[in-house]
Amino acid sequence: MPITANNPHRKSWLEVPAESDFPIQNIPFGVFLTKDDVITIGTRIGDHAIDLGALQQLNYFDGIELTDDMFMQDTLNDFISDGKKTWRLVRNRIADIFDAKNNELKDNQEHRDAIVHHIDEVEMQLPVLIGDYTDFYSSKEHATNVGKMFRDPENALLPNWLHIPVGYHGRSSSIVPSGIPVHRPMGQTVPVGESTPVFGPSRSIDFELETAFITTDVNIMGENIPVHEAEDYIFGMVLLNDWSARDIQRWEYVPLGPFLAKNFASSISPWIVTMDALEPFRTKGPKQDPTPLPYLQQKGKHAFDITLEVEIEPENCEPTLVSQSNFKYMYWSMCQQLAHHTSNGCRVNSGDMMGSGTISGPTPDSFGSMLELTWGGKNPIIMKDGTERKFINDNDSVRFRGWCKNNEVRIGFGEVCSKLLPPFVRS
Repeated sequence: MPITANNPHRKSWLEVPAESDFPIQNIPFGVFLTKDDVITIGTRIGDHAIDLGALQQLNYFDGIELTDDMFMQDTLNDFISDGKKTWRLVRNRIADIFDAKNNELKDNQEHRDAIVHHIDEVEMQLPVLIGDYTDFYSSKEHATNVGKMFRDPENALLPNWLHIPVGYHGRSSSIVPSGIPVHRPMGQTVPVGESTPVFGPSRSIDFELETAFITTDVNIMGENIPVHEAEDYIFGMVLLNDWSARDIQRWEYVPLGPFLAKNFASSISPWIVTMDALEPFRTKGPKQDPTPLPYLQQKGKHAFDITLEVEIEPENCEPTLVSQSNFKYMYWSMCQQLAHHTSNGCRVNSGDMMGSGTISGPTPDSFGSMLELTWGGKNPIIMKDGTERKFINDNDSVRFRGWCKNNEVRIGFGEVCSKLLPPFVRS
């Protein structure tokens, strides 16, 4: 089935700003609360939030097999479970409805009032009920930098890293949408020069520049998914700030890996950009040497050219750009990650989220964490207001942006932005 929604020459009758992340060729999916306190599934074109629940009730999806309440729910899980054919049919239909040449909805003011909202009039929600969350560690540059700092610089990568997409199971209960503040966590740390731990607030809060992909129902327990089929089970992508407490992490990660340093908060952008929308931006990933085992071997273009930026904004001050990276640097692809995840028969369900791992590039300005950008705090970053940052301060906001762009169209993710607050104090 062709992806007619991607036609780069298509224009919308809704106004779309020139550098918008959300032209009619994007059509992401999310969940929002309207000004009438109704939660609905929606999409976005320009600065317009489109109520897909109202669109369905008014029969604009006639002819597509959907349950009666498909878009009148508070998560996208059921829609994602319907699979790739349904996603494409719905996205193509939305593109047709809002095409500049189609006057059906454009000229029906009553329907427009029910369906189209300004983005400032809605409140974005977590788009899916995330049952399970896995975080990978798939940037060779990031893994090498961390290995140099924490272990032997001559053997920065552990022996397994070039053979498997390393990952760990995170905690979905702490994943929040953009705009929800995050509290500095308490935990055990070992002060410099000491050998006995203390309990208190983390002093080394970091961001991790990541993306994440959302899955549909992939397999039954015991079944593995071939790498060449894996992308059929990926609905789309979001930006992910996988917050980290580096001092807590340093003390706790041996022998079982990340725990409290990583599960206190993870922030995601609220719009899921579909793999169909990203299709024009495929590119080749890094050469993999040694060649992976057969179940992980791929041919063709399985990386995506996604520009990524990170800003730190102190309270009441101008933001400072601290990192510019790209998703195409990732050593292990999403398909390899998902194929490996199911290679032992692990079940993956609709709404599960898989984090890419920190995305670092080959140059210091493309590193994806403060740990790397300041090299463990040895080289502080100077903010535009003159203050220094080794890690993230209380009341700083961290903002990620991401987009793809070619000569014809720009497809973006919007942003994920969260403020770091002091430790939570019970009243």
